[in-house]
Amino acid sequence: MKWSMRLRTRLFLSISALITVALLGVVLGLVSVIQMARYQDSIVRDSFVNLDLGIKLRQNLGDQLMIMLNDSPDLERLQQTQAGFAQILKQGVEQDQRTGSHDFVRVSDDYSHFLDAYAQVGNVANNPGNNTQLTNAFNAVRSSLVEAQKKAVEDVSALQHDSKHRALLVSALLGLVGLAVLLIGVTTAHGIARRFGQPIEALAKAADQIGQGDFDLQLPQSSAMEINQLTHRFDSMAQALRKHQATNVDELLAGQQRLQAVLDSIDDGLLMIDRQGRLEHLNPVAQRQLGWEDDRVGMSLEQALPQPGLDDQLQLVLRGGNLERVPEDLSFEIEGEARLLSYSLTPVSHTQGHILGAVMVLHDVTEQRAFERVRSEFVLRASHELRTPVTGMHMAFGLLRERLHFATESREHDLIETIDEEMQRLVQLINDLLNFSRYQNGLQKLTLAPCSIDDLLSRTRDRFHDPLAQKNIELLIELEAPLPHVQADQAQLERVMDNLLDNAVRHTPAAGKIRLQARRHAERVIISVEDNGEGIAYGQQGRIFEPFVQVGRKKGGAGLGLALCKEIVQLHGGRMGVYSRPGQGTQFYMALPI
Repeated sequence: MKWSMRLRTRLFLSISALITVALLGVVLGLVSVIQMARYQDSIVRDSFVNLDLGIKLRQNLGDQLMIMLNDSPDLERLQQTQAGFAQILKQGVEQDQRTGSHDFVRVSDDYSHFLDAYAQVGNVANNPGNNTQLTNAFNAVRSSLVEAQKKAVEDVSALQHDSKHRALLVSALLGLVGLAVLLIGVTTAHGIARRFGQPIEALAKAADQIGQGDFDLQLPQSSAMEINQLTHRFDSMAQALRKHQATNVDELLAGQQRLQAVLDSIDDGLLMIDRQGRLEHLNPVAQRQLGWEDDRVGMSLEQALPQPGLDDQLQLVLRGGNLERVPEDLSFEIEGEARLLSYSLTPVSHTQGHILGAVMVLHDVTEQRAFERVRSEFVLRASHELRTPVTGMHMAFGLLRERLHFATESREHDLIETIDEEMQRLVQLINDLLNFSRYQNGLQKLTLAPCSIDDLLSRTRDRFHDPLAQKNIELLIELEAPLPHVQADQAQLERVMDNLLDNAVRHTPAAGKIRLQARRHAERVIISVEDNGEGIAYGQQGRIFEPFVQVGRKKGGAGLGLALCKEIVQLHGGRMGVYSRPGQGTQFYMALPI
C-alpha cells in the first residue's frame, strides 16, 4: 500500500507541475489581455470624448463668428452661443484634469483672448480695419481646437501601435509558457517511461511467459523502489507457481498411473478412442481378446479393427448419436480358434457438453453364444418333437370328450374342462417356443409388402371387440395423419399388436382406457399401446423383454410374448421399448423404418 501511494504521489506531482505551469501561463495571458483591453478602452473613450468636444467647440465658434460678422449682430443669440461654448469648454477642461493634459486649458486661454479682441473691436462690420487682431485671435482658438483633435487622433494611433506591441508580448509570453510546458512534459514523460515503462513491459512479457507455462523468469531491476517491490513479488509468485506446477504434475502422473492400473485390471477389453477416431489406449485384456501382438495405439479404429460398419457406428457416436440396435458380435480367429466378442460404444463427454472421444468395451461371448445356440437348438428340437405327440393327445382327448357325458355340475365335468384348458395352454406354449426358436435361429422369413398403419390398428380393434366390451374398456385410436405405408409382414405385425393389446386388456381395470397411437418421427413410424393400469416397477422394466420373464401381479403364459414381439420388430429393422410409471399405466411402443 505504501509503495502504491508513493507511485501515485509522484505521478500526481509530475502532472500537477505541468498543469500549474500551464495555468500560470494562461492566467498571465488573461491578465495581460484584460489590462490591455481596459487601457485601450480608456484611451479610446477619452480620445473620442476629446474629438466630440473639439467638433462641438469648432461648430460653436463658427456660429459666434457668423453672428459677429453680421451688420446688426443679434447680441442675445451671441450671448447664448457664447454660454454654450463656455459650457462645452468647461467639460473639456474637466476632461483635461482626468487625463492630465492641457489641450482644452490652452483653448480656454485662446478663447479668452478672442473675446477680448472682439470687445476691443466692437462692431466688426463698422470697423473693418481692426479685423486683423480678431482674425488672429480666432485663428489661435481654431488652431488650439485642431491641435486637440489631432492629438486625440495621434493618441488612437499610438494606442493601436501599443496594442500590437502588447499583443506580441502576450503571444511571446504564451509561447514561452507552452514551450516550458512542452519541455517539462517531455522530460516528465521520458522520466516516467524510463523509470516505470520499461519495467512494466518486462513484467507484461513475464506474465505472457507464465500464461504459456514458462515459470523461469529473468526480471530486470529498476531504479524505482516501487517497481522493484512489484518485481520481487512477481518473482515470488512465479516460484510458487513453479512449485505448484511440479506438485500438480506429480499428482497427475500418480492419478494417470492409478487410472492405468484400474483400466488394466478390468476383466473386459477396453479401447480408448479420441475425437478423431484414433486409438489412445487399450488394456491387456483387449489386446489378448483381439490377438494383437503389436502396438496399434495411434492407428484409426478402422485400420486397427477392420470390421464392416464399425467405423460408421463410431462416427455416429462421436457426433453424439446413439446406436439404434445392439451391434452384431465381432468374429475373430485366434490361434485357429473362432472367438466371438460383443461390444458397446459409449461417448466420453466433457462437463461442458462437447464430446472428447469414445470408449469401446469388448466382452468375450464365445461360450455364451455357444450355450445359447445349444439351448436354442434344444428348445427348437424339443418343441418340434413335443408338438406331434401333444397334438395327438389333444385330438384323442377331444374324441374322448365327445363320448363322455357328465352332468354340468359334476366333479368329473370340471376335471374334463381343466384338462382341456391345460392341453390348450400346453399347445400354445409349444407353439410359442417353436416360433421363438425359429426367430432366434434366423429360420423365420418375412413376407414384406406395403402395410397401412390405419388398417393395422383398425383390424386389431375389431379382433378385440368382445374382450374390451366384457370389461367395458374404451379403446381410442389416435393417428397423426397422413402416415406413410411401411414395408412389413402384416401378419407378423398383427401378432405383435395382438400380444401388446392382450397385455393391456389384462392389466387395465374395468371401465378403463386404452390408446392406440401412431405418428411419424423423422424416417420412422412410432406405434404405441398405452393403458392406465397398475404400471410396471422401475426395477423390472429392464428385463421385461427377456424370454421366460413375467412381471406384475397378473401373470400368465410362459413369458415369451414380449420377447417374441421384440424379435419380430427387430427382424423388421425396428426397435421396441417401454415407458411406465408405477400406478399410472404403461406404454409399449415400436419404431418401424419407413
